Amino acid sequence: MNWHIQGGRILTDRGLETADLSIAGGILSEIQAAHASIIDADGLLVLPGIVDIHGDGFERQIMPRPGVRFDTALALKDTDRQLVANGVTTAFHGVTVSWEPGLRSLEAAKQLIGALCDLRDTLSCDTRVHLRWETFALDQMAQVIQWLSLWPRPIIALNDHTTGSVLNGTIARKIGQMAERSGLSREQYMALLDQIWSRRADVAIAIGKLAATARANGNVLLAHDEASPEERMYFRGLGAKASEFPLTLETAKAARQMGEDVILGAPNVVRGGSHNGALNATEAIRAGLCTVLTSDYHYPSPLHAAFRLSSPGASDFPMIWNLVSANPARVAGLDDRGLLVAGRRADLILVDAGDPEHPRVVATMVHGQIVYSSGLSRKPTVGTPIAGE
Repeated sequence: MNWHIQGGRILTDRGLETADLSIAGGILSEIQAAHASIIDADGLLVLPGIVDIHGDGFERQIMPRPGVRFDTALALKDTDRQLVANGVTTAFHGVTVSWEPGLRSLEAAKQLIGALCDLRDTLSCDTRVHLRWETFALDQMAQVIQWLSLWPRPIIALNDHTTGSVLNGTIARKIGQMAERSGLSREQYMALLDQIWSRRADVAIAIGKLAATARANGNVLLAHDEASPEERMYFRGLGAKASEFPLTLETAKAARQMGEDVILGAPNVVRGGSHNGALNATEAIRAGLCTVLTSDYHYPSPLHAAFRLSSPGASDFPMIWNLVSANPARVAGLDDRGLLVAGRRADLILVDAGDPEHPRVVATMVHGQIVYSSGLSRKPTVGTPIAGE
């Protein structure tokens, strides 16, 4: 179906401009297509759809309480509805492959990826995979390497929550949560952690092998929770061109000085800080040290973070919106979306920002199809425009 959006304030690189927007065959067009259906966007913002490259909120649909598990396909379908209702048009589900049993086990990842492959063509949001490989999950690495060849190519992030747990004592604070998530007692979890830690000498070789495979396959490689500029340098050498959730300002600065992207969580902005004492995302953005915001664990946050950081009338609003649209699309290698430019996919959202504290998505469009609507006004289809009219 072809569309002509009238009367909205469309986000361009110059800011918000009242103009019309045409869509033909799922692509943004400079010319109004024949037999286009009219959308009345008067009073609404027309923004590029949100591209979320790191989100694991779906885990709450699979296991809303520890040990209480729901069907994976049901969870993915419900997550899909949450995504488009919150303006997310492209989502990379953060699938953790850990040495832990339970929710983040290899078996759970197999179920999730299998269900996603089966459902992908039926989902409203363009849903993809972000593999979060725990670098101490040595026995699981062979399967992760196989998954790197999936299409669309997954993002792969190198995660190490094991070293910090052992050396920094965070295990004492999180042991209850980790054991509960894994379905183990505290004693069983600690025994397993000791066993995993004993193989630490093999981890660097495994990281090098997986990174080499990712480079050969063309997967986007990220490094998660980098603690220092030295770690950023190490992972840069492996091909990780972006720093995901760096733990220190110095690490974020080291990445930005090399022109690399820094990825932080939108909930950090909405809540006014990190839930675990990490970098303050708002301060990092103001300092030019963050280029991408993700949903992390809360799908409404990218939309609301953008409006916390700026307002539609502000000169920096295009730059702020890029944090959740154009910039993550670039990091993911998706140059066909993220901006409202002729020739790109018609992935966009219509937003009622009358209450700037709580902006509301009125409609979400993915590849030219309306996949979510709440109070959208449409007019009768019009024919081919007459030249000179």
